[in-house]
Amino acid sequence: MEFNILTNSSCCTPNTGCCEPKYPVAIIGAGPIGLAAAAHLKSYKLPFIILEKNEVAANVASWEHVQLFSPWEFNVDSAAKQLLENTGWTMPNKNTIPTGKELREDYLIPLSKLFKEQIHTNEEVIAITKLDTDKMKSTNRVNKPFLIFTKNGQATKTYKASAIIDATGTWGHSNPAVSHGVWLPNEHAASHKINYQIPNVSADSSRYANKRIGVVGGGHSAINSLLQLVELKGAYPQTEITWILRKKRVEDALGGGTSDELAARGELGLKMKQILSDKTIHVETPFYIQTILEKEEGLILKGTDKKIGPFDELIVNTGNRPDFSFHSELRYEVEPSTEAVSAIASLIDPNLHSCGSVPAHGEKELRQPETNFYIVGSKSYGRAPTFLMATGYEQVRSIVAFLAGDISAALDVKLTLPETGVCHTGIEGCCQ
Repeated sequence: MEFNILTNSSCCTPNTGCCEPKYPVAIIGAGPIGLAAAAHLKSYKLPFIILEKNEVAANVASWEHVQLFSPWEFNVDSAAKQLLENTGWTMPNKNTIPTGKELREDYLIPLSKLFKEQIHTNEEVIAITKLDTDKMKSTNRVNKPFLIFTKNGQATKTYKASAIIDATGTWGHSNPAVSHGVWLPNEHAASHKINYQIPNVSADSSRYANKRIGVVGGGHSAINSLLQLVELKGAYPQTEITWILRKKRVEDALGGGTSDELAARGELGLKMKQILSDKTIHVETPFYIQTILEKEEGLILKGTDKKIGPFDELIVNTGNRPDFSFHSELRYEVEPSTEAVSAIASLIDPNLHSCGSVPAHGEKELRQPETNFYIVGSKSYGRAPTFLMATGYEQVRSIVAFLAGDISAALDVKLTLPETGVCHTGIEGCCQ
């Protein structure tokens, strides 16, 4: 593999910084990991741009009513914290646990304002290639800049970059409800009655009150949705709730309880255990959905050997998958089963590791065959649910150090995470 560090380390000094590359580093995605990458690039005085499909932290805004599992100390990047504190910003109590709204308004939005000249919102990246060089061409490839095509409404723009950090994540690219993982026309046709996110039930009570609701999924996202519905049922007792899982036993979905070092996550499982004992909801497990049929009486779920329903609404929390559609002209590798970056697939395998036992990894493990192209954050984990933000922060710290020529810092990867004990049981969705 060729190595092409953006700066010549011999011209880097503490006082002047490093020699600037001809083109900026392009960060794709203005979420927590993308903004952390920007903070580290700014600290090294490397030029950069941020291309964001929507608005800053738009994905976080879609689950702003949900409380995170981890406290503030694991949710703030070190370089971002330093930059913000230089402006007079005060970090919230490190031991409190923020909601998505608090994370966005108290941290991500203030951080993004430090990069207002570099951020381009409503710029959806539709393709990345090399200048005058398609995927097949190798001659002088490493010295050609990246060419990025974006779409803003009907307009198409082009940007050049010396390196790419893809921090687009997986949110918004949901897995289907069906157990075989293939999006079928029947499910698409019924999508107006299906929510693939964690709904804000109290804000959208008319959609769910006194309705027959099916919740599909065995992770903590599904439990979060269920707990909101149970609260709604207290005010609207005719609401019928069915939890649909693929697990052999419902107990396998309840997590680590009091042994979970992320107490907020353990508490979800404990609450769910109490609700199950009260028989407040009906459980179907194991149930493998083969197809969804929209009938006059509601949605019918056809399984391997029976049908269940009808349902007025479905909430499908079955995880997310990465979108590689705009990588087609780049040379990149992902592991076939998890779709994680190949070199870290074994490190983040949820069958072997919990969210807190994933080993620290950085630039070396995230290198792609395409020099200076990196997939980071939850997208680097592919379909594996064992990602925590602190892991992504260390990824981009290491990558930016390498791009700046600070090789010792790039190789010195360190990470302190809470040990959950949850994912060791093979539970999917433990860290969503």
